[in-house]
Amino acid sequence: MAKNRLISKTVFVFICISLISSVFGRITPKNTKITILNVSESIKNAKNVVSRDPDNLKNFRQQEQSIRSSSSSSSSSSSPLTLELHSRLSLHKPTNGEDYRSLFLEQLKRDSEREKSLNLRLDLAIRGISESDLKPAEVELEEQQVGNLEGPIISGTSQGSGEYFSRVGIGSPPKPVYMVLDTGSDVNWVQCEPCGDCYQQADPVFEPTQSSSFKPLTCESQQCKSLDVSECRNGTCLYEVSYGDGSYTVGDFVTETLTFTGSKAVDDVAIGCGHNNEGLFIAAAGLLGLGGGSLSLPSQINTTSFSYCLVDRDSDSTSTLEFGGQPVLPPNSVTAPLLRNGQLNTFYYLGLTGISVGGDMLSIPPTSFEMDESGNGGIIIDSGTAVTRLQTDVYDTLRDAFVRGAQDLPSANGVALFDTCYDLSSKTSVEVPTVSLHFPEGKSWALPAKNYLIPVDSVGTFCFAFAPTSSALSIIGNVQQQGTRVSLDLANSLVGFSPDKC
Repeated sequence: MAKNRLISKTVFVFICISLISSVFGRITPKNTKITILNVSESIKNAKNVVSRDPDNLKNFRQQEQSIRSSSSSSSSSSSPLTLELHSRLSLHKPTNGEDYRSLFLEQLKRDSEREKSLNLRLDLAIRGISESDLKPAEVELEEQQVGNLEGPIISGTSQGSGEYFSRVGIGSPPKPVYMVLDTGSDVNWVQCEPCGDCYQQADPVFEPTQSSSFKPLTCESQQCKSLDVSECRNGTCLYEVSYGDGSYTVGDFVTETLTFTGSKAVDDVAIGCGHNNEGLFIAAAGLLGLGGGSLSLPSQINTTSFSYCLVDRDSDSTSTLEFGGQPVLPPNSVTAPLLRNGQLNTFYYLGLTGISVGGDMLSIPPTSFEMDESGNGGIIIDSGTAVTRLQTDVYDTLRDAFVRGAQDLPSANGVALFDTCYDLSSKTSVEVPTVSLHFPEGKSWALPAKNYLIPVDSVGTFCFAFAPTSSALSIIGNVQQQGTRVSLDLANSLVGFSPDKC
């Protein structure tokens, strides 16, 4: 009997040790120091970008019936709304001789322009200068026919990048069109007939006369007064949105009905009906602003939360943008404070406290991520910027730590803005040091390896996907956000990160 009790105790102790080892084994420093990068899968996806079916737009076409058949009744502010998201490259139509490297370099050029634009916009706001001062002198809004106005527009999303798209119905009956999603802009707009100057889009340009819900806004309307730049024409509101390179969109400011896939329609959304537009969009008819200003879509539908998950930029798969619904933050989300800038309410700032590489915290002053009293500095999360930008000193510290941890990888020459690259053409998978972002209360978000060591061609050159900036403003870009649901709890001023919740 005593022997049996001894055996039972031994078994019990063994089970306890096994359970403890199982639990702590998942959080040991050893497991948090190293992350596996699937090199073969990344290269395969890169090759697919330039070899996929050129009629890849069929994914969107399948959504049209759902949009057209949705109820025309207005959705309540508490009703959840869902949009499908697609990456820019999933809509790409390959051309003869085009390769992944050339596509990637073009993306980096667009991305650099966007970073400049965001920084200039913030600088102007801090200095109290209106963006209207950037428009060409020959363009005047007042007392002119919108159809006669001239002026190029390059997207406020990224000066032409437009990295993620969705299908949205405009008007009544709804006309499905592609729209760019942008957390760094507020004003929603779509190209409209008559076109004084419109760029090419995949669908027919929206014709206001065919919509029963099209309503011009008066100059006295609150929506018109909320615009940074507006003028009157015969009592109706004209809008202009200027961007950092002097480009802009000009047209009538109106309200329209927007219809989302499988959802009820939302009435009386203020949007720009742009009659003079040029841009570098692929297929898109306009832009949905998801920023924090009063004219953004989240603000207009009075939602207290929204979330999005960005699919791999090289993938054909889709994810979703969701407004409202419960729970606000998915279970096990890593949360960070959501901060706002009193000088510019568009951007979403994060309470970031530090960065670690391979489990070791970097020696970075906390002030590197903080906003000062004037509204300068800080770090924002942005869907339209691809590559994360960090202050030069911070970037140098991060890069040097990563290089030390990846010293066994064969190096390669730098590419464009990337100074740290590797030749992984002979590898199937590799171990790389884990890069984690840290927030208050000891919370951290470990990035997947494919979110910071990315292919720049289809033959095996991978680069460390962070970049330095001379600006005080840092930006967490969409490359780092891929595959993670980003939830913005506006009511409680929190941002949640939930890996693998697309």
